Amino acid sequence: MSTKFFTNEGANTLLEKFKGIFEHNKDIEFFDALIGYFRASGYFRIRQFLNDVPNIRILVGINVDKIIEKYHSKGLLFQGDANQTMIEFQNETIADIQQSFYDKEVEEGILQFIDDIITKKIEIKAHPTKKLHAKIYIFRPHGWNEHKAGHVITGSSNLTDAGLGFGNDSNYEFNVLLNNHSDVLFAKEEFEKLWTESISILPIEVEKLKKETYLNESFTPFEVYIKFLIEYFGKSVEFDPSSVTDLPKGFKRLSYQIDAVNEGFKLLQKHNGFFLADVVGLGKTIVGTLIAKKFFYSNEFPSHISNILIVVPPALKEAWTETLDKFQLHNYTIITNGSIHKITDPEKFDLIIVDEAHKFRNDTADAYNELQKLCKTKTRRILKDGTKAEKKVILISATPLNNRPEDIANQVYLFQDAKDSTLEISNLQHFSVKGLMNTKSLETTRILPKFRQALRSYTRKSGIK
Repeated sequence: MSTKFFTNEGANTLLEKFKGIFEHNKDIEFFDALIGYFRASGYFRIRQFLNDVPNIRILVGINVDKIIEKYHSKGLLFQGDANQTMIEFQNETIADIQQSFYDKEVEEGILQFIDDIITKKIEIKAHPTKKLHAKIYIFRPHGWNEHKAGHVITGSSNLTDAGLGFGNDSNYEFNVLLNNHSDVLFAKEEFEKLWTESISILPIEVEKLKKETYLNESFTPFEVYIKFLIEYFGKSVEFDPSSVTDLPKGFKRLSYQIDAVNEGFKLLQKHNGFFLADVVGLGKTIVGTLIAKKFFYSNEFPSHISNILIVVPPALKEAWTETLDKFQLHNYTIITNGSIHKITDPEKFDLIIVDEAHKFRNDTADAYNELQKLCKTKTRRILKDGTKAEKKVILISATPLNNRPEDIANQVYLFQDAKDSTLEISNLQHFSVKGLMNTKSLETTRILPKFRQALRSYTRKSGIK
């Protein structure tokens, strides 16, 4: 069955149609393209066919809606903005270059596209008021007339890799090839009308594309190295908790908090957890959030994104949510003390933050048992040795020791093995705080009198009674 329609199945692609037309019509004098989306990487796919074509014009669509919205937000009537049209085209082309799959052929093709505009091999315009969605490709030979009709292709294909049918992930396209003079004439007249209304993309503006993309040849080796680190490791190399720029507006950089962040993060790595214990009002929530943020970015590469669980008393949930939002922490879940049993996927979480941790000091309470099971469950992250990673735990409290030494021990057991810890004393259960206090060890009898003596000296000097 003979038909003028074609899709992009098999070898029957728009790219093959271009090839056939140019190879069998060596006298093409004018090639005009009206397209909704333009990609430099798509242009160079057909560049080989355009060497001997003296007149090439490409009219592209841009996101006019975005420009119109900008005007309407200011209460202005949009009647076309040449400068904004140029900026929009430039931004879209920069994004195209930066996001293109990189290889030597792609780079050379994009450079060829830029050079063709600079040398005026091709002319490009963008329409400032119409959101062009049509796709029309017009081929006119030398001496074009009704007896030398030329060709026009129209349909769904943009001048992109996907639209041309290049690669394995191409779109499904539906086009028609016409070679009737009246069809070519109608397409040409519509194109000319739109071309007259459009804004020229100046060569000097296109030349800027080199400077604002990886095509820039003026980068120093050091700048390339730093860019490589950022791309490879992600934001983990950008985040510095001691930098004022990483603190939200309204938060002051306090050295004692920064020291706590750095030290806390080290303890988290070394012992899987630690106590963040300080008096009320010194910003424990902020310190905990900064450590969580640093932990999140440190685990971003190569393939793991951390999930953080924050356990808080109901009265503190709103304050925590507000702080986390201001510091832009990602992938966190907040639950209240009484909702731990509702966690159905304990392996999901890599870091657990427990505020008012002293509320979990009693190892006989149901809530303590639920929290301990949650903290001791391995994560789903697989380490290099093939084992699953252990949870990290931050315990926040102004009063970690309430009544008995066992309070501290029970909280430590949330992130430490009682009989095989990473602390200086490996068997914590054997060498418990309770045993230390009851045996009146040499260390205790030596420290307590000195502490009492220092306290008496301080109270005398300060006038405290």
